Amino acid sequence: MVLFASISLLMACETGMVKTDGLQDDSTGGFGRDDQRKGAGDVYVKMAVAYMEDGQIDVALQKARQALSVEPGNAQAHNVIALLFDRLGEDALAERHFNRGMEIQPRNSYLLNAFGTFMCNRQRYTEADELFQKALSNPLYKTPEVALTNAGICSGRIPDIERSETYLRRALEKNPRFAPALIQMGQVSFTAGKYLSARAYLQRYLEVAPHTAASLWLGVRTERELGDRDSEASYSLSLRNNFPDSNEAKLLMELQQK
Repeated sequence: MVLFASISLLMACETGMVKTDGLQDDSTGGFGRDDQRKGAGDVYVKMAVAYMEDGQIDVALQKARQALSVEPGNAQAHNVIALLFDRLGEDALAERHFNRGMEIQPRNSYLLNAFGTFMCNRQRYTEADELFQKALSNPLYKTPEVALTNAGICSGRIPDIERSETYLRRALEKNPRFAPALIQMGQVSFTAGKYLSARAYLQRYLEVAPHTAASLWLGVRTERELGDRDSEASYSLSLRNNFPDSNEAKLLMELQQK
């Protein structure tokens, strides 16, 4: 499973976590955000994010460091640097900057979600859950479905399927059309042997998002369990044609050779 922890809200793999729901500001360190904030380092933070999304990690790191040079208390700069060091495999440095960002803005839900994602990816599940809970304790958090989905995925890694399902259902209560939570509920349902439910969640997912290799693979396995050979064949064909080099396509080949 890979959690949702970059800058944009993206769908990762079948059991992937949601990328961070934006680099939002909470300059007071309390609840909510000051969207009018224009700190001295903010222009560099925005540049760092742009370079990060473009894959220019070295330039992004340079800009984020410039942000801190002119404004050491810019929590979002620490957040960006933490994410960059995460990508570079520098776990100790990433964690240091996440902690510094939390010292500055202890109730910044967006930062807490990113840090929780980081912790979960290192199998520090208890710490990750605590961070997701802190993110969700902010009543003004605009995208709680993101942290809830990540908490659900993280619980599934333990594995605690019941707790995972509870988090994911809460995410869908907040946003019934949140694609990552829908596909994750499909996966959880399949794992629990609830194949009709898995099919239903996959259908709901397809109402709001296009197929991925992961969603097609879920469809293949679900329809195989339900005995619908025509639908299974359709999913299989789409997976082979559209994602021939994916890991899911390899798994499909192995399945069909049994």
